[in-house]
Amino acid sequence: MKLYFAPMTCSLSPHIVLRELGLHFELIRVNNKTKRTADGRDFRDINPKGYVAALVLDNGEVLTEGPAIVQYLADLVPGNALAPANGTWERSRLQELLNFITSEVHGGSAPLFNADIPEPTKEIFRQKLFKRLDYLNKKLVNKDYLLITFGLADAYLFTVLKWLPFFNIDVNDWPELGSFMTRVEARPSVQAAIAAEEATQPV
Repeated sequence: MKLYFAPMTCSLSPHIVLRELGLHFELIRVNNKTKRTADGRDFRDINPKGYVAALVLDNGEVLTEGPAIVQYLADLVPGNALAPANGTWERSRLQELLNFITSEVHGGSAPLFNADIPEPTKEIFRQKLFKRLDYLNKKLVNKDYLLITFGLADAYLFTVLKWLPFFNIDVNDWPELGSFMTRVEARPSVQAAIAAEEATQPV
């Protein structure tokens, strides 16, 4: 398998999951501006949407969208602790969380990256994002992770919360989320993923 990624983007989530599961993969960097890849391709030929992550399977199939990729990966290793079995109530709860993170936290953060959006408009998005962070903070009271043990939703939430400093938002304003970030960042898989991405050469 090949994981096409860009540093400090949502592709960190499947990268962490690959390492948690001990799966063999090749890590290939993408330049988000030029769309060139480290293996000399136009990334849009791999994913016409033009954004990471993209997982290329050994049979040539390409899977995109982080929540789909991480669930596919977890299902390659039956019985792992990252995701409940397909068809169970617990799996539906995981999908509920993944959808919330992708639409309300990931999607809610996206406008804050846009330099063309006026600051008063960004403040509206910021206040909406704060409400979502309030919800997650309450959800983590007396819990280390979103679904008891570390799983797919935690890897994804960690990834998108890593962006908060870009918006001058301090995650420690939400104490449970601050503690969550410290716990997740201490995991060997997370440290290895971040180090591997930092070690790649710019494209």
